[in-house]
Amino acid sequence: MRRRSMTVMRSGMLLLSAALFAGLVWLLWRTVPWALVRWGILALCAGIYAVVGLWAWYQRRQVSLFADDLCAALDAMMSGREAEGYQPYEDSLTAKVEGKLVQYFDIMSEGKRQSQRDKQIIQSLVSDISHQVKTPIANIKMFTGILRSHDLPAEKRAEFLATMDGQIDKLDFLMQSLIKMSRLETGTFTLHPEEAGLSDTIARAMSTVWAKAEAKGIQLSAQCDSAITVQHDPKWTAEALGNILDNAVKYTPNGGSVSVTVRPWQFYTRVDITDTGIGIPEEHYSDVFQRFYRAQEAAGQEGVGLGLYLANGIITRQKGYISVKSKVGEGTTFSVYLLS
Repeated sequence: MRRRSMTVMRSGMLLLSAALFAGLVWLLWRTVPWALVRWGILALCAGIYAVVGLWAWYQRRQVSLFADDLCAALDAMMSGREAEGYQPYEDSLTAKVEGKLVQYFDIMSEGKRQSQRDKQIIQSLVSDISHQVKTPIANIKMFTGILRSHDLPAEKRAEFLATMDGQIDKLDFLMQSLIKMSRLETGTFTLHPEEAGLSDTIARAMSTVWAKAEAKGIQLSAQCDSAITVQHDPKWTAEALGNILDNAVKYTPNGGSVSVTVRPWQFYTRVDITDTGIGIPEEHYSDVFQRFYRAQEAAGQEGVGLGLYLANGIITRQKGYISVKSKVGEGTTFSVYLLS
């Protein structure tokens, strides 16, 4: 409809210009007395009209070629091919517009690829969650069935109930971890940084793993001057440090040790958490911070693979970062850097 209206408008303009030209010629013919002058003016007007007509035809031809080039470029990009004859460094209107189209197409293609990656991540996430939930639910169902269908001694019933309680705690831990992960990724949780003593934050973090460490005979120690203060959110930072400590205690054999050492630097305050655990291969340093990552050596340990992921997210949102250094069979050091 729009193309038809443009065609009608161009035809109208041509008719109007022809009418004006005819009127001008008639006026000159009637008012100029000499025949030679009349014919000269007529020839001049005809020449001007011819030049204008040729120029209009040339412009229409250029617009048509320009549109053909753009349509060809769009067809090529929609087919996943490179545009033929595209000269990215040519100083022409066609090259400039094609360049912008290529940029837009690249942006849209990257958005499509990112959408596919997000879809794969979501599918993997759903698969991981279902796998983590399946075992405790199956155990709870099994023990519930046994308790309903068998008349068990009180001691055995208490044992089964305690096992079920442990499975429920595992589910609760998984759900809480997923809620924290969701809040972290959507940005719905809020940090409240304040200048606070780091020793209190470390003490809060260590209190979450004290019972586990004592049960395995692991020695916990901390070296932190009570005068050291940093700008941080005590609650969430304690959560992050607690996750790293929990990881250290979990993968340290009985009778080992886990230590926390604080070292003030010029721009950062460094918190080293060192264990004598199984260690991490160097090629997996970055993998341990991925959500749901579980190394093959850790398959027998309880957990969902979210602790270090959450810790890294909490620290980076406070403009800090975490590094790792490890030797397989000797132990690992996670270094947390907080802005001083």
